[in-house]
Amino acid sequence: MKIVNTFKKVFFPIEEAPSHHFTLPASSETVPNTNNQVEEIDTVEEIFPSIDVNIEYIKVKYNLMINSDIILREFTLTARNKQYRAFLLFIDGMINMDSVNNYVLKPLMVRNTANSFDGSQNQVISEAVTNNITVRKVKKFDIKEYIFNSLLPQNSVKIQSKFEDVFNGVNSGECVLFIDTLNIAFDIDIKGYNTRSVSKPENEVVIRGPQEAFVENLRTNTTLLRRIINNENLIIENLKIGKVSKTNCALCYMKNIANDDLVAEAKYRLNNINIDYLVSSGQLEQLFADNSKYSLPQVIATERPDKTATHILEGRIVVIVNGSPYALIVPATFIDFLESPEDHNIKFQFANLLKLIRIAAFLITLFLPGLYVAITSFHQEFIPTELLFAIVASRASVPFSIIFEIIIMELSFELIREAGLRVPTPVGPTIGIIGALIIGQAAVDAGIVSPILIIIVAITGITSFTIPDYYLAFHCRVSRFVYIILGYFAGLLGIAIGAFIHLLIASKIKSFGVSYLDPYIPSKGKIFNGLFNAPTWKREKRADFLDTKREAKQEHISMKWKYPNEQ
Repeated sequence: MKIVNTFKKVFFPIEEAPSHHFTLPASSETVPNTNNQVEEIDTVEEIFPSIDVNIEYIKVKYNLMINSDIILREFTLTARNKQYRAFLLFIDGMINMDSVNNYVLKPLMVRNTANSFDGSQNQVISEAVTNNITVRKVKKFDIKEYIFNSLLPQNSVKIQSKFEDVFNGVNSGECVLFIDTLNIAFDIDIKGYNTRSVSKPENEVVIRGPQEAFVENLRTNTTLLRRIINNENLIIENLKIGKVSKTNCALCYMKNIANDDLVAEAKYRLNNINIDYLVSSGQLEQLFADNSKYSLPQVIATERPDKTATHILEGRIVVIVNGSPYALIVPATFIDFLESPEDHNIKFQFANLLKLIRIAAFLITLFLPGLYVAITSFHQEFIPTELLFAIVASRASVPFSIIFEIIIMELSFELIREAGLRVPTPVGPTIGIIGALIIGQAAVDAGIVSPILIIIVAITGITSFTIPDYYLAFHCRVSRFVYIILGYFAGLLGIAIGAFIHLLIASKIKSFGVSYLDPYIPSKGKIFNGLFNAPTWKREKRADFLDTKREAKQEHISMKWKYPNEQ
């Protein structure tokens, strides 16, 4: 019995560890006064005239007892030989500290000619001389206007009267000045956080185009657009998305070109996105598109300012998200995802040839593995006899069925592709070489797969890289597995049914009221419109599905130097 008791004590101890229950206090019974105060604080909108009340309120809202980067700098302000209590509120690391010291604190604190006038002097508003009589208009001293006009040598200063606007400014990297006896605050724009400099595009590389790409800073991106579009009709509206993050976004369009209904629709969708936070343009794209349940891309995402500016001048809408180096362009059609920014920089003959190659690559990526499975399983009569004998001989030593063989190889290729993206850059090419040469050749020598299948998978992988849009290429990579299964179970009939459903879904999709397959479904009798690029001198009109205010984008005779007498 002693042994049994010892065993129970070791493995089944009777003593239970003391339990600790952590519960929140009941709302009204335990701390009624505290809750009432919190409710009052949460409902505050207007800034208090008392500086002590403002300080206490800000300390509660920003948790200054535990937040280490929120700076509340109290000081004494000098104005017209009078002193006022004041404080600055800003986030350390998001402002330019030299600008705060030299252009905010120094003019306000240090006695100088600007703030040491006699208090009895009034401000001269205007002065006029009529019939040797000088007429002056004066205004009584106002501390608010005096500080705004004389003591803050900053280019961007806004007067705020609500705490919400103050907090938005501080959170975005601005400095806010509070002064005793004033129920307003001065929002001073002196941002100084580090940002990535403008560099070359990484995913949309072109040869003859500009070598600039968007960065994560919203204002830098809008500046890049302003540098390209030198027109006062370019509208850049600021919006905030996210109840918690309050992410800054910019809605860009040409006022004299873009359709007003399209602009209103874009604003309506952006203003009615009820989420807590927004951190990337990819997240906004899923909330912004008409049919997010389909994997077909419906919003153009680009990192190139020149491509973005071109679409704006065509009459489309662009949305830029702060913190993301990609711009979103709407509306979009299927043909847009097969175009490259290089198409506008080279002659139309070369651009059309490249577009044909991309269309062929799209079809090969989507259908080639499924066609191989369908033909080898059901339609061997389509294969020439010599080639059929070679395929049969190569698969003689393979113990697996063709569907298992091709899915294993396709998944292996996707694993190699994903590994090449995730590993450090110097190791990435090595992963591709090892996967393509060593693993592929070893699989053939071991009799796991046939050599013809390695060729099919390799061709499919290469053609997937020629598709310009990343999301369209991803759609093809996912959809080809569906066509492989359909080809295995129903041959060419299954692939035809799958293609019909695929086309039916694409024809159903709309992007901001525009048919996804425009101008082909619904047909407008323009078979080659959009599919091939016309010569530059013949691109006279904008796309009709945009219904822009200015239909023509150039004269009928654009080269007046060549045809001076033509109208």
